[in-house]
Amino acid sequence: MQFKNRVWSAGRLFAIAACLVATYLIFAVTAMRVALKVREMPAPDLRNHTVAEATAMLQEEGLALTVDESGRLDPKIPAGRIAEQDPEPGAITRRQRTIRVWVSQGPRITVIPALTGESERAAQLRLQQDGLSVASLVEVRSGDFPSGTVIAQEPPGSARGTEVALLVNRGEQSRYYVMPDLIGVSGARAVDLLRTRGFRVTVVGELPYPGVPAGTVLRQFPSAGFQIAAGDPISLEVSSDR
Repeated sequence: MQFKNRVWSAGRLFAIAACLVATYLIFAVTAMRVALKVREMPAPDLRNHTVAEATAMLQEEGLALTVDESGRLDPKIPAGRIAEQDPEPGAITRRQRTIRVWVSQGPRITVIPALTGESERAAQLRLQQDGLSVASLVEVRSGDFPSGTVIAQEPPGSARGTEVALLVNRGEQSRYYVMPDLIGVSGARAVDLLRTRGFRVTVVGELPYPGVPAGTVLRQFPSAGFQIAAGDPISLEVSSDR
């Protein structure tokens, strides 16, 4: 009986010890998780800061910084400021970890093409293909150059830069006239007069008309009184001698 009591007591002690060990392990694991959780934090946003500024920010958070010497070309972030980081801003990291950064080298510097004489569309496509942007586009009206063409640029071709200002001709401003009444006027005289004003005149037909001299204007389009501009088409129908 005494032996059985000893065995029972030993079993109870073993069970109690096992419970204590299990409790300790659970506590240790929980404490470790809590400790790790406390050390977790979102990575701060270092973009657009200098390396010195970023280093100070990370030291306050218990983090370190390393600079990747490869750098990054970035047209939006000035040279010398951080353009990219790993881990990204907001990603979960832990204290005493290191954040890698890439410093901006500024935009790509490209040889600017000569665009004078090109159409506006062709010039913009060329700039886009070369990774350049249009700094500004100024329009002028002139009869000395074709409409829609680039007549000047800054910087000039062969210079180096990231953007180009363009001066584009929109053509001479149209002058408007009132269509005269040409009925009964000599067709040849009317054609000469209108063409000297820049109109496109076409004689669309010749019709015999009793009592009217040959070559006299019988019909016109547009009709008298309509507004017309240089370059507009005008059609005349004149009489014939047959």
